[in-house]
Amino acid sequence: MAEWDGMEAQSFRQEARAWLRANFPPSLTNAPSIHFVSDRHAAESNADWRLWRERMAEKRWGVPTWEPRYGGAGLSEAQAKIIGQELAAIGGFNPIRSYGTMMLGPTLLEYGSEEQKLEHLPFIATNERRWCQGFSEPGAGSDLASLQTKCIDMGDHWLVNGQKIWTSGADQADWCFALVRTDTSRKQGGISFLLIDMKSEGIETRPIVLISGSTHFCEVFFNDVKVPKGNLVGEVNQGWAIAKRLLQFERNSLSDVKAEITPLAPLAHEYCGTDSMGRIDNPDLRVRMVRNAMRHEAYLATVARLTREAKSGGPSNGVSALKNLWSGIIQERAELLVELMGANGLGWSGEHYTDAEREATRAWLHSKAFSIYGGSYEVQNNITAKRTLDLPA
Repeated sequence: MAEWDGMEAQSFRQEARAWLRANFPPSLTNAPSIHFVSDRHAAESNADWRLWRERMAEKRWGVPTWEPRYGGAGLSEAQAKIIGQELAAIGGFNPIRSYGTMMLGPTLLEYGSEEQKLEHLPFIATNERRWCQGFSEPGAGSDLASLQTKCIDMGDHWLVNGQKIWTSGADQADWCFALVRTDTSRKQGGISFLLIDMKSEGIETRPIVLISGSTHFCEVFFNDVKVPKGNLVGEVNQGWAIAKRLLQFERNSLSDVKAEITPLAPLAHEYCGTDSMGRIDNPDLRVRMVRNAMRHEAYLATVARLTREAKSGGPSNGVSALKNLWSGIIQERAELLVELMGANGLGWSGEHYTDAEREATRAWLHSKAFSIYGGSYEVQNNITAKRTLDLPA
């Protein structure tokens, strides 16, 4: 590896830099890529986004470390890191990034059958097949293991009945990876992991309107939904262990967002002006921006370290602490962005506000949910106290 880090690494970096600069549409520079992840209609109605997705899919750099038979390029982690760095340098983003690549794909690689991998991974690798996550329920949010969506073995198929809530993009998804209850006598030990075609008869989705104006969260109802036996991932009642591993992959994927966050400093120069030394002309704001940036870099370095340590397999006990750290960093950043824009950072509609200003307002409102969904701040602290610090109950 030391040898590769020298001349070969530099050669690959030059190749990646040249290809990305030649193929990334300039109109998408510093675009909020999460918008394309959560809103399929917005993504596919953007001609440049479609072009960028097609180019990355053909290059197989959306999931560069996956094997070619699964739609990847078979590259090393070091090469993938270089691609990410060069993408960040031009204000670009990965158009293949989705719930499929962040969560389900890595999970199938570890737990899925070969048939499941070949059926789903190539479509995830091109972002042609969209997935949603059917975990939370009205009575099972932070206490996810209390879920009650029933899955009954009918011999030649599974029969699913129940409700999910806060399911991102369910109304636009092709498939859903869901946790279902296959044994009512045990809590965590009675949960299974199922892949469900969203076109199946008996599925109803209802978008939820949020304070930010977004409707990407949905309620999902399963009414006598028939699911093929081959759509069970792993063994019956093994779902809780698979879900914990999937959530680790979700947390680890946050290390990729560095390329997708617009730097605050240029915006602060624009809105706040600069002093005689070229610094942001607001000392207090400047200090808080630097502190947030330092926390961000420290977080990414920690995630990278834990990812390397987790290569041996098994969920990390640091996941809950990292989730809370990330929520705080992003919430603080959203506050800083609105603050530096001043009155323009509170725009909702109208020609007096730019698209970026209206998006900043919505992102600030949306960030309030970060410390709730995916396990609330308090619940994550309890998990850290119990499993990482081994504190008494």
